[in-house]
Amino acid sequence: MNIRCIIVDDEPLARDGMELLVAEAGFLQLVATCRSAMEANAILAKEQIDLIFLDIQMPKIRGIDFLKTLTVKPLVIITTAYSDFALEGFELNVLDYLVKPITPERFLVSVNRARELMSIKQTATQDGAPDYFFIRANNGYEKILYQEILFIEATQNYSTIHTTRAKFMTLTTLRTLEEQLPVGKFLRIQKSYIVAIDKIQSFTGNEVTLQQYSLPVSKNYKEKLMTLIDQRLIKK
Repeated sequence: MNIRCIIVDDEPLARDGMELLVAEAGFLQLVATCRSAMEANAILAKEQIDLIFLDIQMPKIRGIDFLKTLTVKPLVIITTAYSDFALEGFELNVLDYLVKPITPERFLVSVNRARELMSIKQTATQDGAPDYFFIRANNGYEKILYQEILFIEATQNYSTIHTTRAKFMTLTTLRTLEEQLPVGKFLRIQKSYIVAIDKIQSFTGNEVTLQQYSLPVSKNYKEKLMTLIDQRLIKK
């Protein structure tokens, strides 16, 4: 499996170093190197990209702010000289956070995880792939259909899956569940909530409504939701 990737970094030496690591990995296909978020955005508009190596401190648009503009984003590995933004990065569901200088060993840990996730997603989108998954719940296993999920809620180290028939608590993190959900079918609206896009009935102010539930939308994710709604809005 080849993973199509781009490097986004305003520092020439950092780009050169990442290019060497990418070339040596063996399964990464470098599509482009970009000096800014604007260049990266142009590439994403015309190319299928699986993975972004993204610097944070760049002129005009920071890497973190660029991520917030993407409605549907590839896997993202932050590459930065600063550790201060790790929490904010993980709240945006980045795959990993690499602090420069990046060692080959640490780089391989990160990209090998990307390869595993890509393999899972590829299997899930193949013809005949299951439209369900199993979780450990109620001292046994529970089958959950993707189409019956309303939203998933994080509760410390647990997640509660709210469906059209019941709710199920499982000892699985929200991030782990999100990585296994079908791409384009679900959207994170707050650090503790992921919703099924087709189950959203209304969006007013800072809340979405799904059946009898009203869920908060955080500032970080509101723009993504607005973009999604605008794309599907019937124009006058």
